Amino acid sequence: MSQLPRFWNLGWSSFIDWWSNQKVSEQDYVTTTAPSQPYGQQHLNEPLLDHRAGQRFLTEAFKVILEEVLCKGIDVNEKVCEWREPEELATLLDLELRENGEQQHQLLQRVRDVAKYSVKTNHPRFFNQLFAGVDYHALTGRFLTEALNTSQYTYEVAPVFVLMEDEVLSKLRSLVGWAQGDGIFCPGGTVSNMYAMNLARYRAFPEVKLKGQWALPRLAVFTSQESHYSVMKAAAFQGIGTENVFKVKVDDRGCMITDDLSEKIELAKSQGAVPFLVHATSGTTVQGAFDPLEPIADICDRQGLWMHVDAAWGGSVLFSKEHRHLMRGVERADSVTWNPHKMMLTGLQCSAILLKDTTDLLKRCHSADATYLFQQDKFYDMSLDTGDKSIQCGRKVDCLKLWLMWKAVGSQGLEERVDRAFAHTRYLVEKMKKREGFQLIGKPEFVNVCFWFIPASLRGKENSPDYQDRLSKVAPVIKERMIKQGTMMVGYQPQGGRVNFFRMIVISPQLSYKDMTFFLDEIERLGNNL
Repeated sequence: MSQLPRFWNLGWSSFIDWWSNQKVSEQDYVTTTAPSQPYGQQHLNEPLLDHRAGQRFLTEAFKVILEEVLCKGIDVNEKVCEWREPEELATLLDLELRENGEQQHQLLQRVRDVAKYSVKTNHPRFFNQLFAGVDYHALTGRFLTEALNTSQYTYEVAPVFVLMEDEVLSKLRSLVGWAQGDGIFCPGGTVSNMYAMNLARYRAFPEVKLKGQWALPRLAVFTSQESHYSVMKAAAFQGIGTENVFKVKVDDRGCMITDDLSEKIELAKSQGAVPFLVHATSGTTVQGAFDPLEPIADICDRQGLWMHVDAAWGGSVLFSKEHRHLMRGVERADSVTWNPHKMMLTGLQCSAILLKDTTDLLKRCHSADATYLFQQDKFYDMSLDTGDKSIQCGRKVDCLKLWLMWKAVGSQGLEERVDRAFAHTRYLVEKMKKREGFQLIGKPEFVNVCFWFIPASLRGKENSPDYQDRLSKVAPVIKERMIKQGTMMVGYQPQGGRVNFFRMIVISPQLSYKDMTFFLDEIERLGNNL
């Protein structure tokens, strides 16, 4: 292949055109024959893997990824997904694993099929989850992370990333408002929230590490009715028990009612339980609500409770001077969960648990002192071996993609992404208010737009006895139609006493006003005849 051009000057599309036109000679890469010898029959004095052949395969596979995922996958004229029923999809993919390997051209077709039939989450009209779109610098970091394939537990095997993680965590903590502290990247927001619960329990009852839960009194956790289900999972996983998670009432916006929090704490005490953790939320999953952190912090201070803020979804508002007020008081928390893979587009997964603590609580709580990793007579500073802070042993590098993206666009560029998402949300809401059949569920506080679509057949019939039942069937049918046609993807759910409604998530920097208009038109097209 010819020398790489300076594609950063040509632009991404020019690079893709150049790359796709590269020719691989027959001598370089033979796709019609299987490996010369089956695995297991090579001479033991020879390498088992042919690196040249592997690199040539990777080159060809990368061209498929560029075409199917990064060209077609972001094209509004292409489908968000190529829907197939499970039986048909299993047949198309030929999932069976066999004794012998396949020829290279067959494997390239496997790559193409996987890309073709997967949901294109980079597509501008993918609104289904709390992540969407693609950042190419972060994606480069993800590729590089996979290629280097190291574990983030000691400085000796991950020197670059130990230092990098420390810098990124420090910068995130400064946005929270802490000059010092601790933290670690975790495999998702659920695990980050589990860390917070475990740390809060350890601070209150350090004997739990040696003696276990049986040596402790009944414990009580407090969280809002709209908090993430990971709170319940953490309570079950850590032996605290889901019955000891006290659900605090929320207002119409989905924000925790602090008067009820105080009442729930007293209720728990009257039942003989010991409160130890209040789990607040900045950006609830469905409505995007922000709990009032200042009054929650006041209660935690009076009661001596650990305050955790689950900002997995909403944490990125801290980049924005205009919107960071939504998390006013976050600096008073003991810990914060933040998922840059959501609004920041770093790619799955990238989640941090951030701590105000400066007493090495994270390590004291989780350390097991494995001598084969954390030898005490190493020739460098042992504090650089951060692996014993983690409940894992091997830990994937999750800091590089965020660091490289942050280096590329700066804090100012990340702020612009947040502000742009809010601007598109305001535009969508204003347009929605002017269209018949769209009924908003409150005024959005964040970039979650929740609404019902009322087909013409149901308008004016709100008092009919079967209205709610009929309305509950609208969103599932529209969702099925959009997925099978591949035009877009948006989520729906029931909540509390509300029947199924749509939850539109507006975050991708690829979006324009045209996409907002398309979304409204498409909902109408798919649902008007219901």
